[in-house]
Order: sequence, then C-alpha cells, then structure tokens
Amino acid sequence: MYFTQNKITEIFNLTDEFCVEFHKTIQGHLLGNPVKKKPKMSKSEIITIMVIFHGMQFKNRNHYK
Repeated sequence: MYFTQNKITEIFNLTDEFCVEFHKTIQGHLLGNPVKKKPKMSKSEIITIMVIFHGMQFKNRNHYK
C-alpha cells in the first residue's frame, strides 16, 4: 500500500488529536515523577511512523527506509 502526502498528513492529524485528548484524560492518573528531559519526537509523530510502517506491510525494519 502506498501512502500519499495527504494521507500521511491526515494520519498525523488524527493521531495528534488522539494524543492530546488521551493526555488530558490520563493526566490525573499518572504515577511517579514527570520526565524532565523533553523527547526529540512527539508521541503523535512516533505513532504516525508506526501506522505507516504496519500499513505498508514490511517484513522487518531493515526494509523500511
């Protein structure tokens, strides 16, 4: 399956909206101390990459470039 630029943008927007709502929902239920170091990639970017990776049905990560 081939993902167009518009489809990738749509997937990112949907995952970003989900992450924002999910973060609001779980904020009061988290345990432990918050992370001090800010990650280089957002959760929605990581989820988008994983959705595209699994949508393209690669056998392993070495073929995903």
